[in-house]
Amino acid sequence: MGKVVYLYRSLAYRNAAADMLRKARMLPRGAERSAARRYATALRDLAQTEAWLEGRVADEPRSILRTKIAASG
Repeated sequence: MGKVVYLYRSLAYRNAAADMLRKARMLPRGAERSAARRYATALRDLAQTEAWLEGRVADEPRSILRTKIAASG
């Protein structure tokens, strides 16, 4: 039962993030669009955190990956 709940929760977060990104793309550039993109990123990261808490993913969090890319570039 736990796997079903995890899957449902993870898919819900991912779908919400995808919907928010679609909405952000339709907005003109500005503060509202940036806020929508940040919200979508947070939802995507939450889905990955949920996976990590459940012991399903062994990857590094995206924020660490971004830091490595920024530092190397």
